[in-house]
Amino acid sequence: MKTWNLKAKSNPEEISHILESALKPVDGLVFRINNDDGKVIKFKIRKRIRYAWYLMYSNNVIVNGKLSKTEIENETNIEILFSQHLLWKLVLITHVFLVLGLLIAITLGKISSTSTYLFGAIILVIGIFLWIMAQRKYNRNIQEYQILISNILKTKMFGPN
Repeated sequence: MKTWNLKAKSNPEEISHILESALKPVDGLVFRINNDDGKVIKFKIRKRIRYAWYLMYSNNVIVNGKLSKTEIENETNIEILFSQHLLWKLVLITHVFLVLGLLIAITLGKISSTSTYLFGAIILVIGIFLWIMAQRKYNRNIQEYQILISNILKTKMFGPN
């Protein structure tokens, strides 16, 4: 998870309306706002994943944000937390458990054929490749969201913390 903090020259209600008007009509994007307690406005942005193979191609970062007032009048703290989609986490954890299971079976002597060692090595290489690819994609997707949000708030924002 990565955090991004901003300050904007507006009140939280106005910023939430700006975000909502810009992101609500976008097809394929889920945008929710929650203002239950009145102090902090929370929002969530994510792309809708309809099929599992879209995981490789679409932006799979989930954005959780908080808009809160500061001591200065007409100024807002924007705290945004980026996290990976649960499906990506499950894919990576599955590969870890496959490799661990094969290592345990090999060390206990239950499996001792060359083809099993080759299969385990292939699973390990695929898992490492997926992890590296997921981290690069995650960082690239975070940058896409940062550009999107900063372009939406460009007139209201006067710089990151």
